[in-house]
Amino acid sequence: MAQPKIELDGLLAFPLTPFTEDLELNLDAFAENVESHIAAGAGALFVACGTGEFSSLSQAEQAAILAKAREVADGRVPVWVGAGGGAATARAGIAAAQEGGADGVLLLPPYLVTGPPSGLIDHVRYAVGDSTVPVIVYHRGTGVFTAATAVELLDIPSVVGLKDGFGDVELMTRIVTAIRSVGSDRARDFLFFNGLPTAEVSAKAYAAIGVARYSSAVHCFAPEIAHRFHAALAAGETEVMDALLAGFYLPLVALRDETSGFAVSLVKAAARLRGDKVGTVRPPLIEPTAEQIDRLEKVVERGFAVLKGIDA
Repeated sequence: MAQPKIELDGLLAFPLTPFTEDLELNLDAFAENVESHIAAGAGALFVACGTGEFSSLSQAEQAAILAKAREVADGRVPVWVGAGGGAATARAGIAAAQEGGADGVLLLPPYLVTGPPSGLIDHVRYAVGDSTVPVIVYHRGTGVFTAATAVELLDIPSVVGLKDGFGDVELMTRIVTAIRSVGSDRARDFLFFNGLPTAEVSAKAYAAIGVARYSSAVHCFAPEIAHRFHAALAAGETEVMDALLAGFYLPLVALRDETSGFAVSLVKAAARLRGDKVGTVRPPLIEPTAEQIDRLEKVVERGFAVLKGIDA
């Protein structure tokens, strides 16, 4: 049975997963987090995914996060959830997402092992099984597709899109062109997303190849900046984008690149600076040093100063 056309427009938000001081799940703080994303104008929520520390969560925690997100969202925005890992774990995660009423699933790459292109397609088929919940496949790490294998995703009815976290624009150009060239309604409606860390830095390049949708980790702590950049991209306001890139995004990325895992750790630290009760990260991620947090605070302050100057 064919999937109905999926609409995922606007800025896509990936809420953080809050933990208590002893690193237990904090669902009350998560509920506040979800509400703040919706109030800020998120077009959809992707919970328990990369920014939400998917790899550190148990399946019971993922189910609790999905249930709480759906309760808070109450139909105001779509709620998608992460699944992935080894074949059986990914299959169980997608089944649990469907049972839990998720609007869709982001399927993260296979765990640890890398197979040939045919094996990767078989992994997606196995993970999906007989479920009907919409699935976006994350193209990164151990799950990198060729253009030819990406076209085969069209044969899996519940797969509705591909999210790129690999960062090869030429390869994505080949994938987008190959799928669109199929010429069917399904190929035309297939969704593409830029899922690179701090996606705003590459957003102009990806929009140029037909991949305008992206997820914004900055939405977790500075949604005002994230939405202004998103609006500028849609309107082609190059000067606005360049000002925000130079004054905020590129300094943030420079700090992020100092330590492995800071694509999440730094976002959590920035959210705490703005008063959000998100707690710290679970290992093996580590927290920024006091000196790095001091620099982070200055980067965020500079970002809001640039934003104020743009809209003055």
